[in-house]
Parts: sequence; C-alpha cells; structure tokens
Amino acid sequence: MDNIIEIKNFTKRYRTGVEAVKGIDLVVPRGQFFGLLGPNGAGKSTTIHCLTGIAMPSSGTLRIAGYDVVQDYRTARTKVGLSPQEFNVDIFSTVQQIIDFMGGYYGLDKATRTRRVDALLTQFDLQAHKDKQFQHLSGGMKRRVMLARAMVHEPEVLILDEPTAGVDVEQRHELWKHLEALNAQGVTIVLTSHYLEEVERLCDRIAIINGGTIVADAMKEEFVKNGDTLENAYLKITGNMHA
Repeated sequence: MDNIIEIKNFTKRYRTGVEAVKGIDLVVPRGQFFGLLGPNGAGKSTTIHCLTGIAMPSSGTLRIAGYDVVQDYRTARTKVGLSPQEFNVDIFSTVQQIIDFMGGYYGLDKATRTRRVDALLTQFDLQAHKDKQFQHLSGGMKRRVMLARAMVHEPEVLILDEPTAGVDVEQRHELWKHLEALNAQGVTIVLTSHYLEEVERLCDRIAIINGGTIVADAMKEEFVKNGDTLENAYLKITGNMHA
C-alpha cells in the first residue's frame, strides 16, 4: 500500500517566533481513515494548513500523492479536498451555487461542473435543498454542503477539520454514514475532531500531536486495548488525566 501523504521533518515557525510544529514525520497510506488528535494549539491546524497550501512550511517536505505541496503546489492542491471547521462560504449563495463555484475554482468546465454538482447533491441528500441559501440551512445540512464542496473536483484525499461541530446527535450519525461511504469508495480521509467517540468510531489509525510533536501513532486497536476508551488513552498521553 503506497503512502498518499508523506510528511518528513516538517517544521513551522511563525514570525512571532512560535514554533508550532517541531520536525514531525508522518505517513498516511492510501485509503486509510486517519485521525489526527491533539489539544488546541498542538499543531493540528498548522499541519493541515501547510498540507493544503494555506500556510507555508518553514522546513521539511510534505507530499500528497507524490507531489510536493510547495514545489508542485497546483497539482498537489488538486489531490486534496478540505472541509474546514469554519463556514467560509457566501451565506447568501445557494447550495448549488456554492458547490458549482468551487468546481470553477478547480478549473472544471461547465459540463463537468454540472455533472459533479448533480452527483454530489444526490450523494449527500441535498437535492431538495439545492436552491436554498446557505444561511437558511440547519447545522447538519451546512456540514453536508461543506463536504460536497470539498469533493467537487474528486480529490484522492479529504481533510476534515471538526466536520460535525455544532451538529446534533442524529445528524452527526448521518454525516458519519456519508464519511464511511466516501472512505469505502477509496477516498483517504484525515479527520481532526474533539469528539473522541467520533474518532473511535471512524478511524483506522490515530496519531496524537502535542506541543508540536507526534507523541503517539498507532492503529486504533492499540489505543482501546484492555477495555480502555480512546478518551482515557488520549488524556493519559497528553498529560491531561486528572486524579
């Protein structure tokens, strides 16, 4: 199994002098459902931002599907879809317009965009809502739109940053089904979430980043062996377990 994400000796320092990521090495095999956990400020978002071209690494190499995210930025960016925690969309646009606009951003022609938008509206059960403005959707529907938008250019990797934040329990389970279906279709998924039961349910493998370094990296079964929960294992590893 080839590694679709390869991170080697990756460091990120900000102009303030803060070293957010301190020389991490990480690989994600093609087709894996991978969880990246850590406290706020641990380096998760910085890693995601550098993988997706939002920020520039200070040193090291990051590759997606063999393409360097700095040297081969344009090609690397087409290999990954990002569903961010923030709703960074025009809230007055309709569901259909939001997905179509992202297709245009990736250079898809009109016919391809039309086909992809229609397929995604069906895939994420959004057909009945396609003409609604984003601002009028429920939290769960908004999250589905963000997923559909991230998948419009058929990326090989999907990065999810808190994809069910602010979503009720029922809609969270619906979103999980959509994510499991995408992964079953061969999409590699990288998930960050503060809902550890979500990570425990979905992910094959989990890495924990703390203080800018990887402090644990193992298959899920290693974290939950001997009847332990992922939450307990996480708290022990990050030093947040209280007596």
